[in-house]
Amino acid sequence: MRRWLLLALLLVLGVLQYQLWLGEGGWRDLQQLEQRVAAQEAHNVPLRERNARMAAEVTDLKNGLNAIEERARSDMGMVRTDEQFFWVPGVAIEHALIGINARMVTSPESADE
Repeated sequence: MRRWLLLALLLVLGVLQYQLWLGEGGWRDLQQLEQRVAAQEAHNVPLRERNARMAAEVTDLKNGLNAIEERARSDMGMVRTDEQFFWVPGVAIEHALIGINARMVTSPESADE
């Protein structure tokens, strides 16, 4: 009788160990889940940084006129009324600014007005 009890306990222990290591929700599934979490965290890092930059920009736009002026100058090529804009042909400037500067200067006669 003891022999059967020992054999039954060993069988139950084997089934439990199988469930722990290889069954659903076991060690193998845990390792796969940890890998997926690590991959998602790595994917989220640049997104968090982008969100922080955007939140800072929104705060700056809400609170300060300097940010609005900087945005208008860089994105739209705006110049204040008390400033003069000089465009020197042949001077290397950033490619993105070429279109902005070209829109601002249409002809030499319009600069005198």
